[in-house]
Amino acid sequence: MAYLPTPQQLRYLVMLAETGHFGRAASACAVSQSTLSAGILALERALDTQIMDRAAAKHPVFTPLGLELVAKARIALAALSDMAETADAARAPMSGPLRLGIIPTIGPFLLPKLMPQLREHYRALKLFLREDQTERLLDQLDTGQLDMLILAQPCSCGNVETLTLARDDFLVALPAGHFLAARTSIAMTDLMAENFLLLEDGHCLRDQVLSVCGAVVGREKEQRFAATSLHTLIQMVAGGLGITLVPRLAVEAGLVQGTGVEVRKLEGSSGWRSIALAWRAGSPRAGEYRTLAPLVTEACCVAG
Repeated sequence: MAYLPTPQQLRYLVMLAETGHFGRAASACAVSQSTLSAGILALERALDTQIMDRAAAKHPVFTPLGLELVAKARIALAALSDMAETADAARAPMSGPLRLGIIPTIGPFLLPKLMPQLREHYRALKLFLREDQTERLLDQLDTGQLDMLILAQPCSCGNVETLTLARDDFLVALPAGHFLAARTSIAMTDLMAENFLLLEDGHCLRDQVLSVCGAVVGREKEQRFAATSLHTLIQMVAGGLGITLVPRLAVEAGLVQGTGVEVRKLEGSSGWRSIALAWRAGSPRAGEYRTLAPLVTEACCVAG
């Protein structure tokens, strides 16, 4: 009978590939570095193959076959996670641990309203939160490190199921006293002469805003300044560095309060994003995740 790797060995392998460092991988697996190294070496011997290129530099280098095994290890761990989820769902729906990923342009503005609702409706639910950019959250969802995401569309979501919950309009954020603030709504063409501020690369909101106003931003304006968060972006606007678009959800949750920044409606029908739930395609807990939709939708609507 062929040798079957243990789940722990698979975790060692995947975590080493993700961190690119033996010490960090061992810490993430809650074992010593020597234990992790021994586990991978035992896996190599049991499979009678070379996973690591030990003639390489100090950092971990996988052989081509090792990289293929890492990919298969991710799939195997996700399948094992689904087995546990199936048992949990049958025993007590929406109870036990739920590992939720959320993007930083939604989390700080939605969670203060959502968390009390989750505690009230699902007292047996133990929620673990992870805030990160969309691409990294999707990777963690795919490998079974996260169960469900709250993200913004449009985005390249890959092999996941999504449930759209709410529309989140973009508003124009202007420095105090800006001449455009005299208007109740602003057309995109009115922003042509303005210096446009954006979040840095990696934030899906940056791509969503560019899809709405890319022609207005221009390459030279796009590269001049970039912020790491919406709060920093608003401070840049308050400092007179330019204007930007921000989601209504964030504004109604107090993003611009006390900054002097003024917000106005953006004319037209294309200036918005959608807030959605996402989970692995075929997840046995999909029905449970859908029951969260009304609570998240309500929190989106009352975030102010």
